Amino acid sequence: MIVFINVFHVDQPNQQRLVDILTKVTGEIVSKAPGFVSSTLHRSTDGSKVTMYAKWASLADYEAMRQDPAPRPYLEEALSFATFDPGMYEVVGEFRSKTTDGKSKSPPL
Repeated sequence: MIVFINVFHVDQPNQQRLVDILTKVTGEIVSKAPGFVSSTLHRSTDGSKVTMYAKWASLADYEAMRQDPAPRPYLEEALSFATFDPGMYEVVGEFRSKTTDGKSKSPPL
């Protein structure tokens, strides 16, 4: 499993536009790629950032998706008004809230 945490920096008036673009490309194209596991999209409360957390089965699967020309116009549009700091990570631990009886009170991720 490989995780990407990409932080996009954007002017406040363009934050929703970026959310819309990333939602569309992920929902319509990227989520159908082999090896795609899941993605969550987050927007900062100050309007300056959008962060995407995406899980892939392998780096090879992610790289294969990057070779697909279909998502490129969306990324190009996003980068015409936003910048981003990409990050690739391995999951080394996951922690959940526990009740006093030791059972998780949070839904599974």
